Amino acid sequence: MSITHRRRQRGLSMVALACAGALVLSACGGDSGGSDDPTTPAPGGDTGTGEATGSTEERDLTLKIGTVLPQTGSLQFLGPPEEAGVGVAVNKINEANLGIKVEVEWGDSGDADNRAFDTTIPRMLAADVSALIGAASSGVTSLFLDNVVAAGKITFSPANTSPAFTTWDDNGLYWRTAPSDALQGEVLGNLVAEDGHSNLGILFLNDPYGSGLADALKTNFEAAGGTVVASESYNANDTSFDAQVSTILAANPDAISVIAFEETSTIIPAFVSKGFDGSKFYLVDGNMSQWGDKMPVSLEGSKGTTPMGADTGDSWYQELEEYWQAEKGESLNGEFSYGAESYDAATLLALAALAANSTDPGEMAGKLREVSGGEGGGQKCNDFASCAKIILDGGVADYDGLSGPIDFDENGDPTGATIGIFQYGADNKHTRIN
Repeated sequence: MSITHRRRQRGLSMVALACAGALVLSACGGDSGGSDDPTTPAPGGDTGTGEATGSTEERDLTLKIGTVLPQTGSLQFLGPPEEAGVGVAVNKINEANLGIKVEVEWGDSGDADNRAFDTTIPRMLAADVSALIGAASSGVTSLFLDNVVAAGKITFSPANTSPAFTTWDDNGLYWRTAPSDALQGEVLGNLVAEDGHSNLGILFLNDPYGSGLADALKTNFEAAGGTVVASESYNANDTSFDAQVSTILAANPDAISVIAFEETSTIIPAFVSKGFDGSKFYLVDGNMSQWGDKMPVSLEGSKGTTPMGADTGDSWYQELEEYWQAEKGESLNGEFSYGAESYDAATLLALAALAANSTDPGEMAGKLREVSGGEGGGQKCNDFASCAKIILDGGVADYDGLSGPIDFDENGDPTGATIGIFQYGADNKHTRIN
């Protein structure tokens, strides 16, 4: 089961349609990942500026981007697929040899506790990158975004879902390929209700991501006829959750949603040890990990949601896996979340630079909505090379990515997105259910 949604402007304007067992909402038709050294492709020439004139020879751009993705911290499990997504995209852009080369500075975002971004962001700005891809955590991005905006650089997150970024004062320099949690909260709330639950408990991380998603979940579950019997928060540096667990269980929920990160492996056993059924949990993108034996209790039957491109599948997962094996000598171990969104972020940045014939962040930002299809009435294309050829021939490209049609609105939010529904098996690993 998956939910596909197309949003116009800031409103959600939802229309529900039943379709082949799915609910469709308003569906309208170098060293990667950890090295401090940049990936340096074949020389691409001087950075150009000015108007697009429609020939490959007249574009000879070198775009430098930096990544601020979680190599450490509470979302470390998301770092490899995100960095792999960027790496695969950059390789394809450079192999296409269509007027632009991309160089990458790889960096760690860490989390709000270890604050690795405090070192990474100044290094990226000193390297004069045009854009940053990251962070994954909404809370982390909120801690550095103003500084990056003040420096006049683009911040492009593949995984930020907090609704707060929709109205952030970002001078048009913040973009994301992940949908706002206004959508994920709706999908999750409806899922819990459709599964027959009437009394929901929520435990959430007290940060922009956790509180925003918890609010959206509560609103939508109650709109579907359910009751949120308890909603408790915890702080990022908490190590004990006994008080919150006891309060939630005292309200007798028949399902519990845990909106958390790696601490989920401590939180869920705390509930189960007090008698709660391990099959009645609902997780989210922040903790939909392939837990395996890292989760000491059974999650079999529990479900969760995460943004997931409608067109991704085995061939895409294999491409990510092969890239990571080649670059790092390691397996992704079935973790592919936000790989597609990261791939699309890198691709869109390159297309925006090509369309602007400039790597100036402001000029690139002025083209991001156009190349995503949010404006401009461009010609549809679904990979860098075909989109680049449209631009070089003097046309307007409308990139439909692996994560969805994207179609940025005026706030830098995607207006077309898909939320996947997943379920855990006996091995504490999840599969997408359709």
